[in-house]
Amino acid sequence: MAEENQPAQGQGQAEGRAQEQQFSIQKLYLKDVSFESPNSPTVFADGEWQPEVNIQLNSSNKSIGQDTFEVDLKITVTAKQNKKTAFLVELTQSGIFTVAGFEQDNLRGMLGAFCPETLFPFAREAIAELVSKGGFPPLLLAPVNFNALYMQQAQQQQAAAAAQDTAH
Repeated sequence: MAEENQPAQGQGQAEGRAQEQQFSIQKLYLKDVSFESPNSPTVFADGEWQPEVNIQLNSSNKSIGQDTFEVDLKITVTAKQNKKTAFLVELTQSGIFTVAGFEQDNLRGMLGAFCPETLFPFAREAIAELVSKGGFPPLLLAPVNFNALYMQQAQQQQAAAAAQDTAH
């Protein structure tokens, strides 16, 4: 009867590993922000608002202590109306995360995809507010699949490494 309550061999070890994994947000903050509208007020008189919008996303991370990482999500938005820059927003949304107990590949995925995905809604809100305060209609950035971007970047790095290996 007592044996029924015992975990199957190996099951306890897997549960122990899962319990060791930790993810927590220590702090979220706006690290850097810039808004420019170099062609105002004339840009407001340039007819119907139909901007050409270019969005660039970059993320980076660095270790700042044992199992503690700072992750930066940098977003640059350029809107042009009739080939003139209407506005330029540069923003770095950052966070301090505790990420522990993950295999190296999973850790890279957490820092390269999951953490930026966590930061994105805060950056999106700040950008919408800045653009609106600049006198333009709010700009609501579409959701981003950071997992797909991370996987694409990892494949490009692998291809570049393979090409470099064959060149030697």
